[in-house]
Amino acid sequence: MAKIAFLFPGQGAQTVGMARDLCASLPAARSLFERAATVLGYDLLAVCADGPKDRLDSTAVSQPAIYVASLAALEQLRTTEPDAAAQCVASAGLSLGEYTALTFAGAMSFEDGLHLVQKRGEAMQDAADARPSTMISILLLEVAQVQEFCDRASRLGLVRIANYLCPGNLVISGDTEACEEAEKLAAQAGAKTIRLAVAGAFHTPVMQTAVERLNAALAGVALKKPQVPVWANVTARAYVDADEVRATLARQVVEPVRWEDTMRAMLDAGVERFYEIGPGRVLAGLLKRINRKIECRNVTA
Repeated sequence: MAKIAFLFPGQGAQTVGMARDLCASLPAARSLFERAATVLGYDLLAVCADGPKDRLDSTAVSQPAIYVASLAALEQLRTTEPDAAAQCVASAGLSLGEYTALTFAGAMSFEDGLHLVQKRGEAMQDAADARPSTMISILLLEVAQVQEFCDRASRLGLVRIANYLCPGNLVISGDTEACEEAEKLAAQAGAKTIRLAVAGAFHTPVMQTAVERLNAALAGVALKKPQVPVWANVTARAYVDADEVRATLARQVVEPVRWEDTMRAMLDAGVERFYEIGPGRVLAGLLKRINRKIECRNVTA
């Protein structure tokens, strides 16, 4: 049997209308949203299905929405391909998606994971509101070039590479003026740049106040060693125990996402087929840039 890995998307994958049809046809998916409403105190499915878009796109709502929608899509996969989970030997999630992966792997309960994601989203939104900052995709350049431009722009404020996604696809993050300067330098060098629709500079020290609040939330949650190996964004290796999960999740909001390294490590570990589970198809696209021959099936919400 092929060795399978599950991948779960991060913030930005949300779209108005997601999970509507899935919940209409699959009771197990709808049940997750009903449980989510109890934890969150509002009808998350209604926001996913009908918007408004501005509310769904807010960090405090989009993070719980993607978490629950991705786990609802997992229920769809359990129905259509019941053997897939049994063959899963590895899992990972992009930023927020790491919480989904850990829930799938049994490291935390659905409700505890949702509670953490809710607190994480609220804390990250507040940190972003406190300091003008942004994130910008830089395409078509090498890491060394982008790092040089960040170094040159740092005279105007904090700017760092926050996401190492795949060859030629990096994301810079930091204070708005410094990011815009690095973007200008990258464009002059032939890069294509895209401003990301996010609240602020995720995966940089701009989020330090969010770390403190997330640590407090993590302290109140029971965590276990993942039953299926979960690769961490920060280290690009599998977690070894629950204590590492707790410590690394707190670091994740201020440290870079090493997605390309994570995918290469999973391939080196023998993964032969991937499933992207949840809204969007971003992770499948990134994987093709890393290894064009590997299969990635989409299970959308």
